[in-house]
Amino acid sequence: MQMNELLNRRTFLRTTGLGTAGLLANIGAAPIVAKVRTNNVGDFLEIALQATAFELPLLPGTWTRVWGYKGSVLYGDPASLQTIQGPPRNYPVRLSNRANLQAPPRPARPPYSYLGPIIKVRRGQRVRINFTNNLPEQTVMHWHGLHIAPETDAHPSFLVAPGQTYVYEFEVANRAGTYWFHPHPDGRTGRQVYNGLAGLFVVSDDEEAAAGLPAGNFDIPLVIQDRIIDANNQFVYQTNNGMMGNDGFLGDRILVNGRPDFTLDVARRAYRLRLLNGSNSRVYKLAWDDGTPLTVIGTDGGLLEQAVQRNYVMLAPGERVELWVDFSGRESGAMMQLRSLQFSGAEMGMGMGGSQMLPNGAPFTVMNVRLVGRTGEPTPPPTQLSTINRYRMEDAVNRNAPRSFAVSMGTGGMMGGGMRWLLNGRPYQETEVAANEIVRLNTTEIWELANNSTGGMMGMSMVHPIHIHGLQFQVIERQIASPMTTGYETVRYGYVDEGWKDTVMMMPGERIRLLLRFEDFTGMYVYHCHNLEHEDAGMMRNYLVRA
Repeated sequence: MQMNELLNRRTFLRTTGLGTAGLLANIGAAPIVAKVRTNNVGDFLEIALQATAFELPLLPGTWTRVWGYKGSVLYGDPASLQTIQGPPRNYPVRLSNRANLQAPPRPARPPYSYLGPIIKVRRGQRVRINFTNNLPEQTVMHWHGLHIAPETDAHPSFLVAPGQTYVYEFEVANRAGTYWFHPHPDGRTGRQVYNGLAGLFVVSDDEEAAAGLPAGNFDIPLVIQDRIIDANNQFVYQTNNGMMGNDGFLGDRILVNGRPDFTLDVARRAYRLRLLNGSNSRVYKLAWDDGTPLTVIGTDGGLLEQAVQRNYVMLAPGERVELWVDFSGRESGAMMQLRSLQFSGAEMGMGMGGSQMLPNGAPFTVMNVRLVGRTGEPTPPPTQLSTINRYRMEDAVNRNAPRSFAVSMGTGGMMGGGMRWLLNGRPYQETEVAANEIVRLNTTEIWELANNSTGGMMGMSMVHPIHIHGLQFQVIERQIASPMTTGYETVRYGYVDEGWKDTVMMMPGERIRLLLRFEDFTGMYVYHCHNLEHEDAGMMRNYLVRA
């Protein structure tokens, strides 16, 4: 089958509702290619990436069964693919379907993370990822935060069946920043991410290079997650779907870069720390234990114009924040802790098995930092980090009537009267687009998001992080619409809205306005709550970009 024939056939199947399943049945094992236009043909990276089940020594004793991504560079710089705080790529692990494979000696401390890899690219680079699904169920890859075509952006209609290969190809249009990738199948995202499927997609560009930020070993990614680990060292995933809906998974143990009880050894000098909240539903209120302010240099969509300081930073699922940390002047051997402080307004997310031991909003240690070696000179962050080309409200086509979306509880057409979280009173339907979910190409709009979960419906009151696929937006206004939101004062000074965002945290009763621009691509994307259990339960909707 020729490429243009395959693409035309995919378009026909998508618009007629036959979907990817029918396509897979017709093409057998042939790779499916999502090909997009690109102008830069000389700068190319090709990667083979597979999702697979394996085992690794997470804790002493029985090895832990996980799912993860494994990759290799087929064309381009081998350094484009790196591990997350792990050993060389050939470190031995056991494939779960080959239990009789001879295991290597178990190390005292696990040197390997189930997370990753880190894909490092440059703005303007053309990337092809040959993705093979070696899992026992369907999946699809979402390139979280990237501005790419719908065919590459994990719409649930593009599922990849077990044993199938899908080729994601796109040009990197995003500015330098910390993006990530994870699975996105409708109804199974939470479980697949929880099993271990997540990696980082780090973009660089000339503007970032000119800022002179810490690089190499002093540029450190930190993926924060929570898990329940049983006595046999296995991940336990529990959900509470039922009459009261699904609060979201909360674990009672914090892992950083896929490791429990994480300690980071640092030299006494300046570092760039890239933090991702990779948890299913837990929100973090991050702060140093000694009260040192956090110096923020970047958010979801890359560097800020200038560094800003916060006493604490809120980080909801899917959000990223980049910190400048200068460890010089501290004593060698000294210990610091990055903690999550107590906050209120998110208490309803505590209904997961053993997670009552660590409810959302409880205080705890995220990780330890140990200072080693001789101290360097104190180094402040650059006075100018980047230039942000801000959208103008006067250019918004709907500036007098913002497009409104609301979070609420309801039955959403469920059998048996069960409650669920909804967007605009509707659950997710794969091909459904409401009239207020159709936007025009090459327009700027104002969207207003409202979290109406303020405790009135059987006491349900929760944080909701809303993620919009396919673009970066700017937060222009926050309001509290309800006097019942007492938790707002415990988090409000931890927001960092100065830069580009693709995921925004909303407290109960909070109303937020965003500026977005729809350009380059037409087609169907999704927007949803990045509490993954909410997303899986239907708190997701399509939006359609029309020419």
